[in-house]
Amino acid sequence: MDYPTGHVPEWGSHAHLLRLVATGTANSRSDLVRLVKLAPSTVSSRVEYLLDQRYLRESGDGRSQGGRRPKLLEIRGDGGMMLAVDFGSSHARIAAIDVAGRAHTVTEHPWELAQGPERTVDWLVERCRELVNAPEMAGIPARGLGVGLPGPVENRHGKVVLPSRMPGWHGAAIRDMLSERLELPVVVENDANLMAVGEHLTARSGVEHLLVVKMGTGIGCGVISAGRLHHGAVGAAGDISHVRVPAAGDTPCTCGNTGCLETVASGAAITQALIARGIEVKHPTDIVRLVQEGNREATVLVREAGRSLGEVLATVVNFFNPAFLVIGGALGSAHPLLAALRGVIYERCLPLATQSLEIESAAAGANAGVIGAGLLALQQVLSSPGADPGATPATTAGAAFGTASGTASGTAPRTAPSTEETAR
Repeated sequence: MDYPTGHVPEWGSHAHLLRLVATGTANSRSDLVRLVKLAPSTVSSRVEYLLDQRYLRESGDGRSQGGRRPKLLEIRGDGGMMLAVDFGSSHARIAAIDVAGRAHTVTEHPWELAQGPERTVDWLVERCRELVNAPEMAGIPARGLGVGLPGPVENRHGKVVLPSRMPGWHGAAIRDMLSERLELPVVVENDANLMAVGEHLTARSGVEHLLVVKMGTGIGCGVISAGRLHHGAVGAAGDISHVRVPAAGDTPCTCGNTGCLETVASGAAITQALIARGIEVKHPTDIVRLVQEGNREATVLVREAGRSLGEVLATVVNFFNPAFLVIGGALGSAHPLLAALRGVIYERCLPLATQSLEIESAAAGANAGVIGAGLLALQQVLSSPGADPGATPATTAGAAFGTASGTASGTAPRTAPSTEETAR
């Protein structure tokens, strides 16, 4: 089955209305009608669905604007969470994300994706069960799961395609495997795409054209074009890690080619270079620490990585003309990398392309990936065939977890609104 791939809710949809309330843009039905310009009966029926499903609740009466005082709407704290996982090559960040995009119970775990898809799915199912059964999740249903992977993903079907750093993963139907085991809707995406979604929705929602580069063990780039995540024809948009750069020479790459950006600018490449110099490094965060401590070798390598990355991104900036270029991931806070990258881009790009370009570190921080995963999962859940005014209220989503945390606490279905209520 194909699933929607956009991260921005359709105008006036359940997800859009929920987003407006979650961000504080609207706090009543009348606010929503005014903002989305749909018929009051349409908005009210969708709000009723969100009330029935326990995403929203009515919290009292607002100020009258000349008629009846409107019923105020607010997000339910116990209305549901999205489980979210952002994998790196050797670790995973796991969190529960609420409908406003806030991260809760964030944990970091070591895990090697080289162990293969089957063992990774087994491991992740156990971590999800632990999260759902955590005290902080008591009485809160898990609505869906979002997963980010550091490799190409055919996003409509949630399959991994020809990953260079994930041996044994080609063709792995991760979405279907996890959905069957957890009995939840599941979204699987490239990790850089999820970072772009998280950064866009939480920190830069007004930006129409945005590039988000993830600098970790590998290198990835998420593209927001005209306010929407851009996948390209087969989900390969933004894969800059295998562009040839002069500094790489004929260095062989895991993709099978030589001279790729990844061989000189990725966290893995810098780690290998430092180890060869007798400096102990286990993770890209160790590289940032060495730079902050003034280690000469680490600083030189990071600066050179920034130059090589800048050479590739200069072409992308000239071609795509983004308003923002955001650098995230473990190496995203390394100042020598940002400084070198900025210098190359401003030197090599057309003045028109850079006159209003802003180059910054990720504002959403280390949780950008899990936030993007959770909000993309929420968008799918609310875009599913069941998300209509005639659907039944939320029931337990915890059967696969051995818990009743997803129960609606016996809440009875709400009746359809009266004509009088619809106008409020």
